[in-house]
Amino acid sequence: METEVGKVSSSAPAQSAAIPNTTVTAAAQDQVKVAKVQVAMPERPKIETPKPSDIKYDPNQARANLSSVINMLNEQMASTKRGLGFSFDSSKNSAVIKVTDLNSGNVVRQIPTEDVLKMAHHIDAMKGILYNKIA
Repeated sequence: METEVGKVSSSAPAQSAAIPNTTVTAAAQDQVKVAKVQVAMPERPKIETPKPSDIKYDPNQARANLSSVINMLNEQMASTKRGLGFSFDSSKNSAVIKVTDLNSGNVVRQIPTEDVLKMAHHIDAMKGILYNKIA
């Protein structure tokens, strides 16, 4: 696209300002030198795998800790003369809590109940009958 310029503006090149009534093309105006700015790209983040943790679990030590805690709780309940007792059923890996009457010694409440514990033991005994790994 061509345009006639009677008076050359300050944005036009210097050589066309010396010659009046010159024709300046739009392409010539677009040839303004643009300073190239180089932007440094940041480095990619380094991905590191997490180091393995040093957590060591000893099941025998955990059982020993659990039994010592149960003994401590039972001693504390006995010293306060409360009818509350704690035990651990090792075959089912579950805690058993008993509330007893101090006067008669009868069990008032047990969590889980004796029936539930018997049922769980019977189910363990029947595992080979109900479930066969070969099939």
